[in-house]
Amino acid sequence: MPYLIDGHNLIGSMPGHRLEDPDDEAELIARLQRFCATSGKAVTVYFDRRSPGRADPPRLGRLTVHFVTQTSSADRAIRAHLQRLRGEARNWSVVSSDGEVATAARRAGAKAVTSAAFLRQLQASVSISASSSPDKPDSPLSEQENAALLQEFQASRSPRRTKPT
Repeated sequence: MPYLIDGHNLIGSMPGHRLEDPDDEAELIARLQRFCATSGKAVTVYFDRRSPGRADPPRLGRLTVHFVTQTSSADRAIRAHLQRLRGEARNWSVVSSDGEVATAARRAGAKAVTSAAFLRQLQASVSISASSSPDKPDSPLSEQENAALLQEFQASRSPRRTKPT
């Protein structure tokens, strides 16, 4: 079952992470890449506040990343994604602790998963991977590809404003 994730909502639920951190999205993306690689699940994550003139990064294996323009929101983008899925939404899980997003997911037939519940899955997936194959790389991308991706994200960032919760 693929996942639609409210990225900043998930970051706000992660112990030790702050939305004010300029590397918060890149850190979550790296964790989601490992999750996709170890679980075989597909993930689409939406973040608020794309810098003007910047495109979304290329698909990263089973991970698709979208930064929503400043005139919209990740919440609206997730609802629009669910509408495009139509009946197929029942095959998706939506990760967000935002009540409106969870309600929209259930109305579309998708499974609503809280950020805390997904974080437990994320941690379990990474722990299982580390214990079962310690020699396996954490990411399907090379160190150079990961560095280039991180650099692209940092370059695409405009001065940050925190997302209201």
